[in-house]
Amino acid sequence: MDTYEELPEEDQKALLRFPVYISLLAANANGEMDEAEKNTAIDFDHTKTYTANPLLLGFYERADQVFRSNFQQIDNELPKGKLQRDVAIKVELRKIKELLKKFSPAYANAMHQSMKSFKEHVSEAHHNVLEDFLFPIPIKGLTD
Repeated sequence: MDTYEELPEEDQKALLRFPVYISLLAANANGEMDEAEKNTAIDFDHTKTYTANPLLLGFYERADQVFRSNFQQIDNELPKGKLQRDVAIKVELRKIKELLKKFSPAYANAMHQSMKSFKEHVSEAHHNVLEDFLFPIPIKGLTD
């Protein structure tokens, strides 16, 4: 299988939640999601509609249409505690991982790499150039 459009509708809906779960997992590293992380995730999802691997462009065009609503719904449904939230997200990600087995290795690899960049981008939501200039060496409690 070469595109997500070839999946049954229920599987498509599940896969479209993939970037949301990745974003929420990345944001939960400190135990809570703030507006900077949320806005970064939404903006990054939108940029993926024209910067993603060509194999994934159709997926991201559709994901962009439902990202905000999926994000809000999933965020509200997940447990609020850090540990419980991580566990719940990882359970859902395992289900999505099974869906990726239905795709060609090229498509699955492209999706994996894309989600890795998604996680890294959201994780860096608070990182900025001024911080690097002022604190080029990480200082525990101040820059990490």
